[in-house]
This record gives sequence, C-alpha cells and structure tokens, in this order.
Amino acid sequence: MTVSKTAEKAPEKSGEATKSRKDAAEGPGPGQGQGSAEALQLGELSEQLGYVLKRAQLKVFENFLRCMASLQLTPAQFSVLLLVEKNPGRNQTEVASTLGILRPNFVALLDNLESRDLCARIRSTNDRRSHILVLTDKGKAVLTRAKKLVATKHESRLNELLGQANREALLEMLSKIANEF
Repeated sequence: MTVSKTAEKAPEKSGEATKSRKDAAEGPGPGQGQGSAEALQLGELSEQLGYVLKRAQLKVFENFLRCMASLQLTPAQFSVLLLVEKNPGRNQTEVASTLGILRPNFVALLDNLESRDLCARIRSTNDRRSHILVLTDKGKAVLTRAKKLVATKHESRLNELLGQANREALLEMLSKIANEF
C-alpha cells in the first residue's frame, strides 16, 4: 500500500481522513493503473485495523530485513538476542513465552542462532530439564552491531516518517492493544 504525496497530507476533517485512506488504499481509479491491469479495490478492508496493522508490520519487517542483511538477522532472532542480553540466566521457555513464539518454532530459531555461534543453551543447575540461554562473545559483538544498524537505519527511518510525537503515540496505542486486547 503506497500513499501518494497528495494523500500523505493530513485532511482537515475526520471524514476526509477516512476518504483519503480509502483512496490511497484502493490505489488508482479505473484506467489509471499500471499497464493494463487495474489495482484491486480494497473497500472496507482499508478500514479494518487488523488488516492495516498487518500491512504496516510487513513493511516494517521488510525494512528491518534490508537493514540487517549484512548480519542475516530476522526480527525474531534480534528480539531473542536482545532478551537474552537483558535477562541473563533465563530459560528458553521464558524467552519464547515472552516473545509469543511457539516451542517448536523457538527450538528451530535457537538451533539457527546456536549453529551461528551467537548464543548457547546451558543446562540449568536448578532444573536439569531446563536450559538457560547465554550470548556467546560472537553473539554479543553481532548484537552490538545490530543495535547500531537498527538505531541508525531502521528506527531512524520510522522516526523520520512519523515524527517523535506520533511515534510515541503509536507505541502507546500498540502497547495498549498488545497488553489489554
């Protein structure tokens, strides 16, 4: 979903905001599409919060992956490394649960990080059935580089697009949905 420069301006009235969002989401009108194919009309879909959130998430993830291409880190891998760094000695179940990653998916993710020598699973001394997660020296170095890339390329682009006040408001709204919905 791309928005034309004219549609980026904030409309004066809420009805105009809805119309602009629908127009932008629906794309060019009949006969205005690229080539011979016309853009699909989204209709009410452009007003569905879940749909718009998912489209925004996809764009954010695409940009994240471009920024992290040199380190070959996905958003989930970066999140795991951050949590392990901030919560030393926590077990893999706690990390997976906090991030909302299903156990089979998390095991595969950890296998990948371990095979790249970015983190290690160590059997817990308190519970032999459990493994705690630690960053390796290489993992610490990669995470340091990743944080710099995220700050200077990824987050800075979002900040430029939204502005500080809108960024903070969006974070607050999304946190409310994540925590209370």
